[in-house]
Amino acid sequence: MTRPSVYITRKINEEALKLLSATCDITSWPGPDPVPRSELLKNIPGKDALFCMLTDKIDKEVLEKADKLKVISTMSVGYDHLEIPEIKKRQIKIGYTPDILTDATAELTVALLLATSRRLLEANAEARTGGWKAWAPFWMCGPGLGGATVGIVGFGRIGQEVAKRLKPFNTRQILYHSRSAKKEAEEIGARKVTLDELLTQSDFVVVCCALTPETKGMFNEGAFKKMKKSAVFVNTSRGAVVDQDALVRALQSGEIWGAGLDVMTPEPLPLDDPLFGLKNCVILPHIGSACIETRNQMAVLTANNILEALRGGKMPAELIL
Repeated sequence: MTRPSVYITRKINEEALKLLSATCDITSWPGPDPVPRSELLKNIPGKDALFCMLTDKIDKEVLEKADKLKVISTMSVGYDHLEIPEIKKRQIKIGYTPDILTDATAELTVALLLATSRRLLEANAEARTGGWKAWAPFWMCGPGLGGATVGIVGFGRIGQEVAKRLKPFNTRQILYHSRSAKKEAEEIGARKVTLDELLTQSDFVVVCCALTPETKGMFNEGAFKKMKKSAVFVNTSRGAVVDQDALVRALQSGEIWGAGLDVMTPEPLPLDDPLFGLKNCVILPHIGSACIETRNQMAVLTANNILEALRGGKMPAELIL
């Protein structure tokens, strides 16, 4: 009996690879960087399954080459890199990795918030380059969480976990904005408000929403103008929810106090991008889920999604839209 064939777009962990290799023929891109578009197009014909990453654009061009494809399993919770209408038209199943990365991303969000507000990277650079002369009463000061209002945009799994982690910092209140009220909010102690209310009242604005046509570019010039001049803006969702030029202007002009970004557009951010020239902006290279255990579990789930789909069984995490 012919073994199904799987194409993997990046080097993955041994556990996930062994799972797939036991029953499938594997072809993969061996490099640490994203698979070149030409390689993906060359290798996808004849494959039964695709194990991909959020860096791989799976669009009509790829799908037209994928003459045997039965399942696409992405090692991510986001799926804006997948051209969903084209995939559904071809009745190809989609697997993804929700839940697993929730804790890791929430932890990173809090870490980024603190690194931004307490100026940790800036202070570290001063200590390393001779800027640290002596203790000074107001040097390297930043806004604290105690008594502050935190606004979370997008109150799904990650947003809720961020809220839980911030409560012990003695925040005054936690506000959230989402399409619908969340029953978990009462237990957490968060209050649903309009986006305008959240922007005008919050000392910290934390973005945890998914990228959709409705959220694309929602943090624009108008949104930043509504925020407090002392506000800290943190984004660990997707870069495209932010109008980056507007953010640069807001940071340069002092319209907001600072920003911490784990996601941006494009990725990686060019070294000459103006965001890198701003001391009040902390930039991380999209490491929200970069916890060893988390990434291993994500890869295993991605593999199991493929195996179950190929068997005709119930996928552990099928994306149904």
